[in-house]
Amino acid sequence: MKIAIVGCGALGSYYGAKLCRSGVDVSFLLRTDYDVVLKNGVQIHSPEGDFHVHPRAANCPGVIGPVDLVVIGLKTTANHQFPALIPPLLHSGTVVLTLQNGLGNEECLARFVPPENILGGLCFVCLNRIQPGVIHHIDHGRVVIGEYRRPAGERTQAMAELFRRAAIPCELTDDLARAHWEKLTWNIPFNGLGVASYAGWAAVHSGSVTSGRPPSPCLTTDRLLADPAWHGLVRELIGEVVQAARALGHALEDGIAETQIQRTLTMGAYKPSTLIDFERGQELELEAVFFEPLRQARNAGVSTPRLENLTRVLQQLKR
Repeated sequence: MKIAIVGCGALGSYYGAKLCRSGVDVSFLLRTDYDVVLKNGVQIHSPEGDFHVHPRAANCPGVIGPVDLVVIGLKTTANHQFPALIPPLLHSGTVVLTLQNGLGNEECLARFVPPENILGGLCFVCLNRIQPGVIHHIDHGRVVIGEYRRPAGERTQAMAELFRRAAIPCELTDDLARAHWEKLTWNIPFNGLGVASYAGWAAVHSGSVTSGRPPSPCLTTDRLLADPAWHGLVRELIGEVVQAARALGHALEDGIAETQIQRTLTMGAYKPSTLIDFERGQELELEAVFFEPLRQARNAGVSTPRLENLTRVLQQLKR
């Protein structure tokens, strides 16, 4: 099997490196890290054990050519690049697996990839890219994959086995849409509040950033959970996401808030990806992770005042 990793930041590089280490033919499609990875490969620092691999490196999709599996780790802010990046990697049976956050990514791919060839995945992992070609894996790593608008079949099981052979914990879901909403119960509160904490607790409650007020330090996940006020907002946001998901027909579990909080406590002082992007002055993943879920909640008739305020603050803070 030939695999192409499109989007080789922390997530794409980590899972791509594990697949490469397992002996699969893996090519990384790179931009800024191309020269470094071409020369030095990819280094993973992990509590599970450090390792180094040297995947094929390319700086344009045409150099890689058609593959059997495309794994997308791009930020959703780059989805407009799909038409240029993905088609040169396809043959008639190529499977495209997007590991991106939020809603609408499979629909975006379905404009030029046969829907029956699209899979989606949710990554429950804590990691950062600390320098070009170097990834720090901090905690977790489970992946949940499913078919776009179809139950998981034999092909999905084969993909899961491919990941497991690469020492990637992998589960299947027959309801990919439900799994996306489950992941949003983490992404919305922790990615969102990590950035919004820059404007302060009062701003998130009012939905308005006060001009001229000195900004606060952005809060890592441990500080969000250690402060009773922020911890309360985390739980309220998770509750709103659960209500919206259930109104849309996705039966999320009653104890999911406690599950997500307990998982997060093991991460320590973790900076989610949206917070890192904010601190670097980069574009934030607002559309897929915040705005689209909010639209779907409204369309389902669900009141989400905390999410409404959070999205307003993030909109005001974006650069």
